[in-house]
Amino acid sequence: MFDSSTQPAERPMKPALWNGWRRKCPKCGNGPMMSGYLKVRSSCPVCREELHHHRADDGPAYLTILIVGHLMAPTLLWVFTTWRPEPLILFTIFAVGCIGLSLYLLPRLKGMIVAFQWARYMHGFSRTAA
Repeated sequence: MFDSSTQPAERPMKPALWNGWRRKCPKCGNGPMMSGYLKVRSSCPVCREELHHHRADDGPAYLTILIVGHLMAPTLLWVFTTWRPEPLILFTIFAVGCIGLSLYLLPRLKGMIVAFQWARYMHGFSRTAA
């Protein structure tokens, strides 16, 4: 089977997730993880950690919708029942809020998912390169 003495230690999860939230390399925390709004670099320009193995796919979008929906739906109900604003005003405020919050969360959640995969050696983030 596996010899535990030859396997590297587990990678720390909390610092990796924090680095992912900041859109930084999960290994060093200094290099930028993204080369654009959502495009993950093939490797970190600082520590040369390979990042092209990630498989974030639809995870960040799903989590963004989940979080935004759970924050905005109760807020919408509360605002509507408390102040009864005009429908067009209510729609405008919450449309801008939903779009703004989604655009803020999406790259950060993608960074966290890539960092999670890196910390757990998933999808090609090899234990031998730790």
